[in-house]
Amino acid sequence: MKIGIINIEPSINNTAYMQIACYYRSTGHAVVWWRPETQNQYSHVFCSSIFNYTDKSKIPEDVICGGTGFDVSSRLSRVIENSDLDYSIYPNCETSYIWFSRGCNRNCPWCVVPEKEGKIHPVRIKNLNQLGKSITVCDNSFFENPNWETAVFCLKEMDLPCDIQGIDVRTITARQAFMLSKLRRAKDKRIKIAWDDPFDEAKIIDGINRIIQYIRPHDLMCYVLIGFAGCPEQDLYRINLLRRFKISPFVMPFDKNDFYQKNFARWVNHKAVFNAVTWKKYFEQQQKKEKRNGRDLFECL
Repeated sequence: MKIGIINIEPSINNTAYMQIACYYRSTGHAVVWWRPETQNQYSHVFCSSIFNYTDKSKIPEDVICGGTGFDVSSRLSRVIENSDLDYSIYPNCETSYIWFSRGCNRNCPWCVVPEKEGKIHPVRIKNLNQLGKSITVCDNSFFENPNWETAVFCLKEMDLPCDIQGIDVRTITARQAFMLSKLRRAKDKRIKIAWDDPFDEAKIIDGINRIIQYIRPHDLMCYVLIGFAGCPEQDLYRINLLRRFKISPFVMPFDKNDFYQKNFARWVNHKAVFNAVTWKKYFEQQQKKEKRNGRDLFECL
């Protein structure tokens, strides 16, 4: 029997597909990437999506769809969820994806993690990639895990460069920052922190001042959510403050179709432009382009 998986987000390595492949291959099934011309050859076809903005118009009927990009309440079956990761479906993958914990203890209104994963709880780490040269630590908030010290020692035992995806800088302690500084970092990968709410400024600054006592600012990257709380002036203020700290900002627009949010993210995230052109000048250029295209800019402001 053959299992098909549909690749609608080719820029990412989807760990749900790795678990699906691991489970079904262990039961004697072949697992292959789905192709339209072979639609009738599969006993089951799966489609997983992380992002709600991914085009899903070409997904055929009778496909088992799941992931946050479809429905935040969707779940893998327990037997698949408990399966290890089959990295062979991504032969060019050179990292191992690890969760020491799932969930989040906060209830930010823009985030689906608490609804999907519940409160933070430790989980069993899955198998490493035999071809992996680094480890991607996928915890939403690494130090909120009650077993974070065990996780740090585990990473030190593995002795591979790490790409840390989630640190809550508002609550990090000096000891945690020190322990974090002792982990090997993957080449060209920064430790990720976030500044989602402009009104968290005092907590963010305190946390940054703690963490940069042990980790160089240019080894940090800060996700900046825009379009949900605050105003454009506060967005620019946050970016300029991070710039003064020498921390690299990365803007996450809440509404990718909004003219301002889309262009502000493009300006900040394209570092060559960000370092060469002011926001005012860049935005004026984009407004002129829209005007030439005949779009009513009053709808964008």
